[in-house]
Amino acid sequence: MTKPVILTGLRANNNLTLGNYFGALLPIVELAHSRASEYQVNLFVPDLHSFTTPIDHSQLQAQIMHNARLFAAAGLPLDSSDILLYRQSYVPAHSELTWILDCFSGVGEMGRMIEYKDKSAKLGDDRVSVGLFNYPVLMAADILLYGAEYIPVGEDQRQHLEFARDIAERMNAKFGELFTVPRPLKDQVEFFGKGQALRIMDLADPTRKMSKSDDTGKGVIFLTDDPAEAAKKIMSATTDDKASVNYDPKEQPGISNLLQILALLTGETLGDVTERYIGQERYGDFKKVVAEEVQKFLSGFQERLNAVSDDVIYAAFERSERAASEQAGQTLYKVQQAVGLRPEV
Repeated sequence: MTKPVILTGLRANNNLTLGNYFGALLPIVELAHSRASEYQVNLFVPDLHSFTTPIDHSQLQAQIMHNARLFAAAGLPLDSSDILLYRQSYVPAHSELTWILDCFSGVGEMGRMIEYKDKSAKLGDDRVSVGLFNYPVLMAADILLYGAEYIPVGEDQRQHLEFARDIAERMNAKFGELFTVPRPLKDQVEFFGKGQALRIMDLADPTRKMSKSDDTGKGVIFLTDDPAEAAKKIMSATTDDKASVNYDPKEQPGISNLLQILALLTGETLGDVTERYIGQERYGDFKKVVAEEVQKFLSGFQERLNAVSDDVIYAAFERSERAASEQAGQTLYKVQQAVGLRPEV
């Protein structure tokens, strides 16, 4: 690896939302276009992560391909040697390094992970897997195998990024310089900018973030929603009784959320959009503008998505997985030598 690495993955078994598109998918695609000459950009499908919680395994392959197509439809240049699009499970070093790191990770530090606590509380003891418990170790392996310095993460993953830094420093202190330590959180936020902080809220309950794991889908715009149905969700979005459009996330979260969505869809600044509609009293008229933009965006995106062929995706996978396996294998072998699993040369 001669260039610093940016790494990100989108879990394969959830339908992505409008928030995922603008907050995660599009920023990394734009970054790939603008910075691939300076960085190696790794975009992987974390299929091993996909069943840390119960899923329908018969759908996993279709979901893996769907997620890869999303990257392509969003404009990812699949023919660049500096951009790797690969399936996690097709690079065995991810699993092998995870086991080694497991043996240097504490039960206590895994048990303190907030995401584990939240998900295990929802699942109940009889459905909580060891995979969910040590998920942060696999995530650390994903990062450390490639010496990734920059990893865009949401709030729910920040603790896991800190663990990746901790385990890298722990192993380096014990065995020498094995791993590149990812940049600290403040550097990540500065590097990725607004995408790190972007929060599109639920349309039905604008006090909580729009989530791809929402079971009802009533307040969520999925990228695969029928465009006309998505427009209806906008028209039904929860607002308030103030009868005046204004950007005020605390007092008017619903209207503020719609202003944010409109700005993202039109490519304008939030300030310009707010200035144009501020004080408008008829929420229905404003919602109609947002609904039309959502419908137009989804129609265009889904047209591009349907045009992506499996052959193009498989060709990108094959090229990238060869390169990823070579890079990850070199790191793994160095670690295996350090812990005594391979002879020192």
